[in-house]
Amino acid sequence: MAQKKPTRAIKLFGTEALDDKRRELRAGPISAVFDSGALRYIRYHGEEVLRGIAYLVRDKDWGTYAPAIEKLKIRQNKNGFAIAYHATCKDQHQTIYYSANIDANGDGTLRFSAEATPLSDFLTNRTGFVVLHPLVGTVGRPVEVVHTDGRRERRKFPKFISPGQPIFEIRSLKHEPLPGVAVTVLMEGNKFEMEDHRNWMDASYKTYVCSLLDPWPYTLERGKSFSQSITLTVSGKPPKSRPRTSAAGATITLAGTKGRIPQIGVGVPMAEAAAALEAVDLIAAAKPQALVCQIDGREQGQEEAAASFRDLSRQTGAPVTLEIILPAREAADKEVAAIASAVNAAGLTPASVVVTQMHDLKSFQPNTPRPWGPSYEEMATAVRASFPNAVLGGGMLSYFTELNRKPVPKGVFDFITHTGCPIVHAPDDVSVMETLEALPWIFASARAMNGNVPYHIGPTSIPCRDNPYGAAVAPNPDNRRVCLSDIDPRQRGLFAAAWNLGYLSAAARAGVDAVALGSVTGSQGMIYRKLAHAQPWFDGSDARPLPIYHVIAGLAAASGGRRIDTESSAKLATLAHRGKAGDVLWLANLSSETQRLKIKGFDSPASVNVLDERSFEAAVHDPAWLDRDSTFIRKLGAFELPSYGIVRIKSS
Repeated sequence: MAQKKPTRAIKLFGTEALDDKRRELRAGPISAVFDSGALRYIRYHGEEVLRGIAYLVRDKDWGTYAPAIEKLKIRQNKNGFAIAYHATCKDQHQTIYYSANIDANGDGTLRFSAEATPLSDFLTNRTGFVVLHPLVGTVGRPVEVVHTDGRRERRKFPKFISPGQPIFEIRSLKHEPLPGVAVTVLMEGNKFEMEDHRNWMDASYKTYVCSLLDPWPYTLERGKSFSQSITLTVSGKPPKSRPRTSAAGATITLAGTKGRIPQIGVGVPMAEAAAALEAVDLIAAAKPQALVCQIDGREQGQEEAAASFRDLSRQTGAPVTLEIILPAREAADKEVAAIASAVNAAGLTPASVVVTQMHDLKSFQPNTPRPWGPSYEEMATAVRASFPNAVLGGGMLSYFTELNRKPVPKGVFDFITHTGCPIVHAPDDVSVMETLEALPWIFASARAMNGNVPYHIGPTSIPCRDNPYGAAVAPNPDNRRVCLSDIDPRQRGLFAAAWNLGYLSAAARAGVDAVALGSVTGSQGMIYRKLAHAQPWFDGSDARPLPIYHVIAGLAAASGGRRIDTESSAKLATLAHRGKAGDVLWLANLSSETQRLKIKGFDSPASVNVLDERSFEAAVHDPAWLDRDSTFIRKLGAFELPSYGIVRIKSS
């Protein structure tokens, strides 16, 4: 029986499952947040010096186990804190047990140690410590490396995103995130190496145990214990003149026009083609500027899918960007021609075509041999022959990581593309929102690599389209937060609407030409439909548009419009544009805390829509909610925006 009213958790996250509770602890000038066995936001005199230290256990498909923690003891005193716990990670095939101890002292030192014992032979891609350096105070800055052989070396954290590991064979890292503050991280028990975590939208550099140059997965032998430790030492004092964030609230200032709003489209996976036609009324009302459709040459039903794409395009007025996946069994011209035959038979004329091959759906380490498959040039030549009037795109249907590792030759394609996923390494709410911090560096790195070639992104959503790092996406039947799953309950909640507005804001600031979000229907969709897995409250209700629908519907019509530059002093997403009817400002609260806001530079009377817990039910029942549920305000003053709330302010 369906719930009569959605709970607050359903409204925010689409599920009753909540994130784990966190606790902040202090040791003199050091503070840290204890979260599910890990430390996060390690600060010194209030300034973040490490994003996190965690002991992680990962399976052969890079899935991360959620540790079952027991015997947890936390002691906080005047001079520091201590934490001890035992943890077990297991599945139906294997089990590993470890004990952990954390000790932090007021003298600026912190030690995190662990001893692990496999209770069975344990197949893993990585088991041990991971250290995360934040981006602020780190990007492009010097770092002193002590290698495992004792060598000392001066390096820099990469500015543009490194496709491979920038530093190998690490024993310790020392850097200065602030003038006069030295941070040293000593890693013992095994060799460590660093990767540029921004590749996967993580807002950090990651130093992890073992090396990806060695064979993996590897087996930890049953009963053979091993120990590792991380020791952090911080010294010095931050400058007194450093800027402080005001606790009184946030001020958003509208400046002059700068650049354009990207062309905003939406994805249509091959498996959702028929379902999308059943929701064509809502898709048309959202006015997407493109339908990014896909035909996989390995699958049956290509002509039927193409016919659905044709009808969708005709009934919505949106052009089709057709993604083609080649099976990579024969020459590119033969495989493209076979797909083109099905597309032509269906009467579909795509405005643009993106071509890739199946082997590039999976990840490879830099400079390693790849399986046979057609080259970028061969695929481009074949598509131009079969689709002579289409604009041609190339790149990756997976993440920036893979584009960075296999860059597109210049002059081959009319535009470059890749997608993204915020749940590759960490699925909790805070980490997902933090991925927005990495986007400016992804966009800047892609531009540095590809020059002024038009740049397209997506389709992107919180659930992942595919898992480039394992055999399949992770299952998520219980509506939890799971890495690399194509099912994420937050897609149905206000959380996803806020995150997607943040994504669009970052893309607009970076001058990305086109952005496609998620899917029309399905687990990555903007419109509800019944699926094989449970969707709490939505199943049995008559809800149709999800909260994210209103973000897409509200902004798609602004595609190509003049962007108004905005400045903000809080954890907000801001996106503003100028049209014939006046200025429009969008704001999203990217945190779980209510924020008090004040706007400067928006002086005219305005109509205001607030998408939050109070308006949730009206919004998910009415596709035209943005046009019907607005409040007229003669003069904008200070106001509060609740957890993951969204506001549209429109000149009246």
